[in-house]
Amino acid sequence: MKLKVGDIVARLSYNCDLLFRVQKISGDTVELVGEEMRLWADAPLNDLVLISEEERTKRREKALEKELNSYRLFRQDAKLMKERNEYESTSGYEAEATFFEMRGRVLHLDGDPLYLRKCTDLYERLGVPVYGVHVPEKEMPAQIGSLLEMVQPDILVVTGHDAFLKGKGDENDLRSYRHTKQFAECVRIARKHVAHRDELVIFAGACQSHFETLIRAGANFASSPERVNIHALDPVYIAARVSLTSFMDRIGLWDVLRNTITGEKGLGGIETRGVMRRGMPTKQEYQPEEG
Repeated sequence: MKLKVGDIVARLSYNCDLLFRVQKISGDTVELVGEEMRLWADAPLNDLVLISEEERTKRREKALEKELNSYRLFRQDAKLMKERNEYESTSGYEAEATFFEMRGRVLHLDGDPLYLRKCTDLYERLGVPVYGVHVPEKEMPAQIGSLLEMVQPDILVVTGHDAFLKGKGDENDLRSYRHTKQFAECVRIARKHVAHRDELVIFAGACQSHFETLIRAGANFASSPERVNIHALDPVYIAARVSLTSFMDRIGLWDVLRNTITGEKGLGGIETRGVMRRGMPTKQEYQPEEG
């Protein structure tokens, strides 16, 4: 079988459970990145099978069902939050609603350019302001400081691809993880810029990342408590929930995790406040006095 970079394949030894994109071919070893999951893996050439367009379409339809379900749940929650905000801002609807929202701005660093595009599309659909940057995982610590200075975000997402490599050591040895070390270093650098966890809310991690290290480094939310794979869009749903929640309100951990595609086995966090602020009057209704 002749493979080339960009081909979609599956691993025979794992019963073709996940689809991967071919990232690099080195002799008989192929580096792979997950097509839907934020996983980095390698495999011998003879363990891979090329996936047909028909099979890809079939799997994509199944994956799309899960994505749409998460999107619907999120939109339902967002609608309820907006209705509650209107009620509180108008003294129980006794006054006409004239407030506006300043939603939290996201800086999203992603090690995968295709995932970054998917994520920024979803942010836009959810109405969340975002500045997205593709940065290879190993270069993230060197670039995070200048990006924070430039963007001044309310929310930071540091993600890409990761993996727990069983042959490299035990589960608590960071050398056993492809990129957890880089993600954690980014979080520590970000915390030197903004120490308080409610002034800069951070999500960090990817598939099988060492959750405890990322939380200790200063992340509010991270992956992966049970070292499982997480979906490419999961970081977006967490960041969007923070962006659309008032800074007066705490974010219920179950509320935010239930709208993700992976759930609590792959994602976790600590109690955190939202970052959205309401103001009034709206621009079109505000008329300054002349004189």
